[in-house]
Amino acid sequence: MLRDKGFTQKDLAPAIQAALDSNQIPGAIADNLDAIRNIGNFAAHPLKDTNSGEILPVVPEEAEWNLDVLEELFDFFYVQPEKARQKRAALNAKLAAAGKPEMK
Repeated sequence: MLRDKGFTQKDLAPAIQAALDSNQIPGAIADNLDAIRNIGNFAAHPLKDTNSGEILPVVPEEAEWNLDVLEELFDFFYVQPEKARQKRAALNAKLAAAGKPEMK
């Protein structure tokens, strides 16, 4: 999804950083997007607890959180723009029927 939106970095972490640096993503989603990078690091590069030495696993709640963030991104990048486009088209049709110019 990030590549589709112009963040073409080879690896996920730099792509996420570029998306965050672009300031295109609303704050709450951006904060959660950063979590994907951290959770992904636990999954891809197992880390150990500094006290116990145990490998820190990705727990189901974190995996679900990743899916929630992806759903938020999908809604932001694809669903909301399409809803807005449909609403503008309907209003422009109504304006045309009234002999008025389209919205700017």
